[in-house]
Amino acid sequence: MNLWPAVIIRFLIIVCATAKLSADTVWLDDLNLSPIVQGWGKPQKNKSAAKTPEEGNPLKIKGKLYERGVGTVAESVLLIHLNGDAKSFSAEVGVDDTKRGSTRASVEFFVIGDGRMLWRSGIMHASESAKHCSVNLIGVKELLLKVGDADDGDNDDFADWADAKFDTNSTKSFKTSREPTPVAVAPYILTPAPPATPRINGPKVFGVRPGSPFLYSIPATGDRPMQFTAKNLPTGLQLDAKTGRLSGILSTKGEFLVTLSAQNPLGTATQSFRIVCGDTIALTPPMGWNSWNCFAHAVSAEKIKSAADAMIQSGLANHGYSYVNIDDYWQNHLPTNDHTAQDIVGPFRNAQGVILSNSRFPDMKGLADYVHERGLKIGIYSSPGPTTCGGCAGSWLHEQQDAKTYASWGFDFLKYDWCSYSSVIDGKIETPPQVPLRKNARDDSYAIYPYKIMGEYLQQQPRDLVFSLCQYGDKEVWKWGASVNGSCWRTTGDDNDSWRSISQIGFYQDKTAAFTKPGNWVDPDMLILGWIGWGRLHPTSLTPDEQYTHVSLWCMLAAPLLIGCDMTKLDEFTLSLLTNDEVLAIDQDELGKQATCVLRLTELADKVADVRVYQKKLADGSDAVAFFNLGAENVNLNFKNFEKLHLRGPQKVRDLWRQTEVANIDTNQQALPLSIPGHGVLLYKFTAN
Repeated sequence: MNLWPAVIIRFLIIVCATAKLSADTVWLDDLNLSPIVQGWGKPQKNKSAAKTPEEGNPLKIKGKLYERGVGTVAESVLLIHLNGDAKSFSAEVGVDDTKRGSTRASVEFFVIGDGRMLWRSGIMHASESAKHCSVNLIGVKELLLKVGDADDGDNDDFADWADAKFDTNSTKSFKTSREPTPVAVAPYILTPAPPATPRINGPKVFGVRPGSPFLYSIPATGDRPMQFTAKNLPTGLQLDAKTGRLSGILSTKGEFLVTLSAQNPLGTATQSFRIVCGDTIALTPPMGWNSWNCFAHAVSAEKIKSAADAMIQSGLANHGYSYVNIDDYWQNHLPTNDHTAQDIVGPFRNAQGVILSNSRFPDMKGLADYVHERGLKIGIYSSPGPTTCGGCAGSWLHEQQDAKTYASWGFDFLKYDWCSYSSVIDGKIETPPQVPLRKNARDDSYAIYPYKIMGEYLQQQPRDLVFSLCQYGDKEVWKWGASVNGSCWRTTGDDNDSWRSISQIGFYQDKTAAFTKPGNWVDPDMLILGWIGWGRLHPTSLTPDEQYTHVSLWCMLAAPLLIGCDMTKLDEFTLSLLTNDEVLAIDQDELGKQATCVLRLTELADKVADVRVYQKKLADGSDAVAFFNLGAENVNLNFKNFEKLHLRGPQKVRDLWRQTEVANIDTNQQALPLSIPGHGVLLYKFTAN
């Protein structure tokens, strides 16, 4: 009898059993999913992403159901600590059918091991079949599963890691954590102190309408006292030589080229200044302060006065900041159980329909006069709906009256916040027949209408009011904002002091660039620097490098620069961020171009990276170029891709934050060495030699 077959069978059984004992499957949905950071909502085990665990649909990609997996929303990141114990990873990936048929859903899946790209799906859209992902993980210690939003925001970006699992030797599970963050560094100041000699800062152009009161304080640094002069000043305007304050009224349209001078015992500075009297105001993005991010519902007239004083005393006004804007809660409030608002509950309007300020703002005209006497301007806040976001009086059915009231009080800026207007377009309140409703609209008229109405009434007033549309980018406001006399328009929801917030808002504005021009500005919300907290103050949570990125990006976008912090608590570092005149000049450039991303570097020296290069053409013919590092680790590279920037031949390169020349290079032959901190930026100006 031949025993060899039996021996072989016994051997195979032992081998198979041993293999079974030494090999395990670890499912992604069995891991701790709480560290996943995603665009909104919560990641879900075996269901599509949702706002709460009770919500969510079965995982389904182009009609195919999957029993296991993880549903998330772009942008989404999870770090998994494998420690070399995984053999492979596999999954079926795609856009969940929750948004099947959506034209906005677009995602890209990435599998990154120890900083190297192991697999990427390419951009995927709704209603596409799942793609199979299979990755060798032998030796990999840390795995990053990432879902990108294909650079178009997170609208409808429901993404599924279906049938996602790891094959391991013996491990039963893996630890998970959030994506690494940059190594903490202490605040470091790059902005040089301004010289004692005079220097004129701020914009080189200013717009005003005929008949509107003119107010412009020449922003200048240097030792005081200082004497100001203005040559070729048009008839109707006067200059206060001690304060540098230009005021008066221009009665006819025209352009006037004025030469401004500032002199102290150490020297003299001059600057050309173009005054344009016409139909367009805000020829450069507004610069100033808004009360919401620090005081929120606790704002008062005394705090507004204190802010105006702080803008002068801190020197911010010498760098071009001029608006002091009141946000919500200056009006009376609806009846409420909120003990913090009991003192401002009251009637919205008087017998004649004029809107009433609350007890914290006893004299609105007097407050405006107080701000104007300091050479500054003042802004106010309302909503096209019956109430504001905070439950105070809105302008619904009183638009003309309110526009007239704001002008008579002396206001220079109106932030008009969508808030309760949804109740109007949804027919939840009695609505005049001329008001478009959402259910009846075949176009975007219902979203445009309230801003068109207020914009027309503001134009009828005898003073200029910058019209700031705050409706979060709905219905592509950048395409129609100018048609309703808007000066600037919010394109996103509110920002906050987190890297995710400022990066997801700031780096997705390219779509608005074609519509940005003098008098029409993209608004990605206020600056999140210094002591903020919406009534509960704390220092911003952004790292120093993230703060440099924040300011640089907003200036490259030609966005309004509205400080959100308590200006009475400005520290030296925050002040240096807000007062770098070469950086601010990029924002205030008279050409009025918005920067766009012209190049994205995703792999450097075989390591995954995310370096985005933004470029902005300037009025003097030079180019501002910002090299942003969205990754957590420092990036070093020799940059050679000048053809992508259309920069040719010899170029002088200036570091705008440090205000120093860093190189003279021939872009046809030489590389520019760059070292960019994690979540940081290098902001350069290129000028042809």
